[in-house]
Amino acid sequence: MIDAALLPLQHRLLRPPAQVLVARGISADQVTLAGFALGALALPALAFGAWGLALVLIVANRLADGLDGAVARLTGPTDRGAFLDIAFDFAFYALVPLGFALADPGANALPAALLIASFIGTGSSFLAFAAIAAKRGEVAPAYPSKGIAYLGGLTEGAETIALFLAMCLVPTAFPLLACLFAAACTLTTVLRWWWGWRAFAPL
Repeated sequence: MIDAALLPLQHRLLRPPAQVLVARGISADQVTLAGFALGALALPALAFGAWGLALVLIVANRLADGLDGAVARLTGPTDRGAFLDIAFDFAFYALVPLGFALADPGANALPAALLIASFIGTGSSFLAFAAIAAKRGEVAPAYPSKGIAYLGGLTEGAETIALFLAMCLVPTAFPLLACLFAAACTLTTVLRWWWGWRAFAPL
């Protein structure tokens, strides 16, 4: 919901460190791969209840997710980079609730399943819209720097990361937070279906 508003600030803050990485010959794809590796390590951290470590790894993953785009803007974006970025993002989003489910299956498994199912809805509607928009040569004016056509919604990246951080800070609140966010994601999915229905109506 607020990703587009945060983009200009994100670009300004990440440009200096991105310039350092470029000067050292580090590519955007390397940053993407390293970021996903750090994010994947949050899964065992969460499973073993190392909430502080998991929080640090989640933040590191998100910083890398922003840095790879900043590096790409300096060196030239690629289709492979855009593909890796979005594919790894959706995988990472599923790993976090899975980690909480492994930490306490009795309390967290069902809320985690609901949250992951809702992520399937938001992710599939997002990618389906992007694929059809690309076929029609359409772009999202609010996200001019993105490698694919972005469709916004009530739950976007910023809200999802805020959720994950809140879960790490108050792990006992995971079931409630997961269910509430799953409901918001479901609403986002339905709205995206409606937008796609209208945007891609036959002429």
